[in-house]
Amino acid sequence: MSQYYDRAQDALLHAYGRFDITFDHGQGVHLYDVNNKEYLDFYSGIGVNSFGTAYLEYVEALQNQLHRLMHVSNYFNTVETIEAAELVTQATHLSQVFFTNSGAEATEGALKLARKYYYLKHKKADSEIISFMSSFHGRTTGSVTLTGNPHYQEAFGPLMNGVKYATFNDLQSVKELINDKTAAIIVEPVQGEGGVHVCTKEFLTGLRDLCDQHDIALILDEVQCGMGRTGTIMTYFQYDILPDIVCLAKGIGAGFPMGAFVANDKFAKAMEPGDHGSTYGGNPMAGCACKTVFTLLKEKDMLQHVRDISEYVIEKLDDLKEKHSCILERRGLGLMIGLEFDQPVKPLLQECLDQGLIVINAGANVLRMLPPFIIEESDVDHMIDILDQAICKIYE
Repeated sequence: MSQYYDRAQDALLHAYGRFDITFDHGQGVHLYDVNNKEYLDFYSGIGVNSFGTAYLEYVEALQNQLHRLMHVSNYFNTVETIEAAELVTQATHLSQVFFTNSGAEATEGALKLARKYYYLKHKKADSEIISFMSSFHGRTTGSVTLTGNPHYQEAFGPLMNGVKYATFNDLQSVKELINDKTAAIIVEPVQGEGGVHVCTKEFLTGLRDLCDQHDIALILDEVQCGMGRTGTIMTYFQYDILPDIVCLAKGIGAGFPMGAFVANDKFAKAMEPGDHGSTYGGNPMAGCACKTVFTLLKEKDMLQHVRDISEYVIEKLDDLKEKHSCILERRGLGLMIGLEFDQPVKPLLQECLDQGLIVINAGANVLRMLPPFIIEESDVDHMIDILDQAICKIYE
């Protein structure tokens, strides 16, 4: 093991199962470790670095902002934050936004907003939330309760009361849980950590109808699938619905740590001064990062590129699936892709890393890809070559 790995083990809490790789710098779709070994990055820091690493226009924008204004209290406005908020509400087709520092904070805020609406309506604080098995919404106390995976929860009880878990893509299981106390349904249009499972259109539109019928909030967690990753700025546009609240992070800052929850007018009105807050949320640097993301997505016609290149990725992965019987299924949307294998993928991930390809898992048997939006066909071909060789070495 390297000296850096040992130093990290000594100094950092062991909250992550880190690989013995220490990165030094990056450029475009490549990262370089301290020994200057090159890696093709098909993970983007868990779907964060939409433009890869050191994208010139992005870097210059943040450098300029750094020299102007980094932080002020949220008791004051900044132009950057106002303009970022306007871009977010326009993009989501919703009304008002609260900026956070992460996706988990976004889901926590969305949860509070839905419960506040319920409280104002019913004059009591006994609301319930419906989430889904195999979901992931974060690891903070509230968000880990929403996360439908006992593995993340078992050591941290007692958990927040009032959360029930339905079966993903099973509308009847949701109907059976709705009652007079239900304040919200929260769902990922594409489950990320849970294995890259995609909502059917019938299911997601059915959830929208249920929420309308019962006057409860539909919260869509687009922390991983939103901001263009699936080929549209929000994944829910592919379902012809709007949520009451959407949670965003990762690609909204494209490397700068930030998140947001965005609400329609009905639910936004429930928020009053003092209900929620964040010291750093929506600081001028975050506002600048967010503005720059929207500018680059538009000026570079990035969403069209995501749609085009994802078709090429899918074609090549399907060819790979035909070649290797150990691949059971390819699923996902856009550049959020999962390959399910008939056995654990951990040794395959390590072999890919050894050969200079960064991919990760989503559960024991699913290999997950979240590449930067800027990948080209040559990058896809390189990825396929490495993955093909790694599969042959590990499984055949």
